[in-house]
Amino acid sequence: MQDVLSSLFQHAAFTDGITVRVAVNFMPDQSRIESGRWFWVYHIRLENGRDDMVQLRTRHWRITDSRGLVNLVDGEGVVGETPVLAPGGTHDYVSGCELTTRQGSMEGHYTFACADGTLFEVAIPFFPLAAPATTN
Repeated sequence: MQDVLSSLFQHAAFTDGITVRVAVNFMPDQSRIESGRWFWVYHIRLENGRDDMVQLRTRHWRITDSRGLVNLVDGEGVVGETPVLAPGGTHDYVSGCELTTRQGSMEGHYTFACADGTLFEVAIPFFPLAAPATTN
C-alpha cells in the first residue's frame, strides 16, 4: 500500500533519513487568469526513516516566478503545526501557492530537531509550477 501512495507524489528528496515527497496540482477554479493570478495546491508527505523521533521546527521556501522574481518565505512549522515524527512515522499536509505568472517553481528546506535538541536541515525537492496553456 505504501508503494501505491508514494507513486502519487511527483517529486522527492531524501536527507538524513527524512524523505520529503511532493504532489502539485494547478487549480483552475481557484485561479483568476483574467486578473493574472494562477493558483496551485501542493501536498507534502514527510517520512521519518530514522531510528529516533524528530520534530519539524521551521520552513524555508524559495518561490520563483517565470520572470525570475524570487519570494523567500520563512516561518515556524507548516500550516500552523510543528509535527513530531516517530521512527517510521509520516505527516501529511496541504498548502497552496499563487503566482502572477503562468509558470514558476518552489524549493527549500525544513529544519528538524532531534530529541536532544540537535537541529538539522532537510531538503524540500525542487518542483515546477506550470499552468496549462490557455486561449486568453
